[in-house]
Amino acid sequence: MSTAQRYQPIKTTKPVVGKARKLKDLMQRGDNRVCADCSAPDPKFASSNIGVFLCLKCGDVHRALGPDISNILSVTLDDWSDTDIDSMVEVGGNSYANSIYEAFLPKDHPKPKPDSPMEYRTEFIRAKYEIQDFLKPSLRITSKSGFESTNSVKSDDSSFSKRVPEDTREFVGKLNITVVKGTQLAVRDMLTSDPYVVLTLGEQKALTTVKASDLNPIWNEVLNLSVPRNYGPLKLEVYDHDTFSADDIMGEAEIDLKPMITAAMAFGDPSFHADMQIGRWFMTRDNCLLTDSIVNIVSGKVKQEVYLKLQNVESGEMELELEWARLD
Repeated sequence: MSTAQRYQPIKTTKPVVGKARKLKDLMQRGDNRVCADCSAPDPKFASSNIGVFLCLKCGDVHRALGPDISNILSVTLDDWSDTDIDSMVEVGGNSYANSIYEAFLPKDHPKPKPDSPMEYRTEFIRAKYEIQDFLKPSLRITSKSGFESTNSVKSDDSSFSKRVPEDTREFVGKLNITVVKGTQLAVRDMLTSDPYVVLTLGEQKALTTVKASDLNPIWNEVLNLSVPRNYGPLKLEVYDHDTFSADDIMGEAEIDLKPMITAAMAFGDPSFHADMQIGRWFMTRDNCLLTDSIVNIVSGKVKQEVYLKLQNVESGEMELELEWARLD
């Protein structure tokens, strides 16, 4: 072995600084860690002029629209110009962009899911960005993300409205979920992890922020989900955030919502009742509870504290607080 081979310098990871740091910080926001169009987790592409993060499948559809409509870049493989980064940061990511592009999304036009067929995915994305069916009728967005007046943004050649299935999202209430903290979470990096929490209910997802290098993170973040009429369990997943590779799972759990929702509906308006216990989700061998979870009326609100042992992982516990809100 030559001297040159024997004493090769150790490679180090180049720190992310300047505008690249702004892009990385934007990527870590909860709304930007799922695809803007189909909610698939861990998007690896972005449309720099629209300002959204996208999964591979939706990114392919955007690329077919052409760069004048959507300029697609890989968040890990492509070189980003300062202009592209500034454009993304100026928009602010998925939530803001969707508040514009989906401002008038009809109830009978459901968004595609991560496993939706490409034909349906393509029609939705074309309707959203190219034809701009879901904008306010007096506005249209140019390729430079500016607004211009127009008499109509509808297109006679779109068959999207004729092809979408009937929307079945009827809601019976809302959940305000406080992700309080995690305890003794699993190690997924060298000595620690960068955890965040994903909550899923039906087709909806909500994510916390990333807590860097913390196995006992305290979030105290409130996530909001609507409860469909035919609701199932609330699914909780904890992931370790990795910027340049797929995020690692750090455990999961399912929360049975029936004890809370059944009790809340039976008692009606909680503001008419004094503080009291109205329900209980019992700990059993078949669920992930650490202790019985009590449903209470507290100061005119229905609340439930939940302590969970994460499943399919070597260690980890989670503390949540659920609050039921009626649809007025």
